[in-house]
Amino acid sequence: MRRAPAELKRVVVAVDPAVSSGEGADRSGIVVVAQGEDGHGYVLEDRSGRYTPHEWAKLVATLYKAHGADHVIAEVNQGGDLVVSVLRAVAPHLAVRKVRATRGKYLRAEPVAALYQQGKVHHVGCFATLEDQLCAFTPDIDRRTQGSPDRADALVYGLSDVLLGRREPGVAQSINLFGGGHVTNLGGGYKLVR
Repeated sequence: MRRAPAELKRVVVAVDPAVSSGEGADRSGIVVVAQGEDGHGYVLEDRSGRYTPHEWAKLVATLYKAHGADHVIAEVNQGGDLVVSVLRAVAPHLAVRKVRATRGKYLRAEPVAALYQQGKVHHVGCFATLEDQLCAFTPDIDRRTQGSPDRADALVYGLSDVLLGRREPGVAQSINLFGGGHVTNLGGGYKLVR
């Protein structure tokens, strides 16, 4: 898809920040997603990369402003309140929602994968690295050899927020990520930390 719909209901910048930026460090997942008037999800940007905390916070603030985002979704498993402090040091006006992962990555991703299978998520442009990461996202992913699925994590947090309204653990019907037909009940996958 080349262009996002003209009318978007909600836009969020989702960040799964890395706590260091050295040579072997994980990358910070930074993805902008939206919900269209049609109820579908739209991936607008993937700006994930290896950044210092100040750099990723500045980039998140820039994307927030550029896209007129409603809020930032920030994963705080690593860094806790420091993640929000870094964001607010760069841009005190940011509306930030903290999330803390309470379930495995694969389980958190299942409801979003189901939306992809139903044709309800669209990429506005080509996001080859993100798409490769999504395709490699299996239950037996080996983070030692494949690294952190940083982009996929940010995408799941963002789309869960705009499409599934996931702010507290809940129950959803979901289709297995890679294999189709497997339906399971699962929790919301992450919890809003206030």
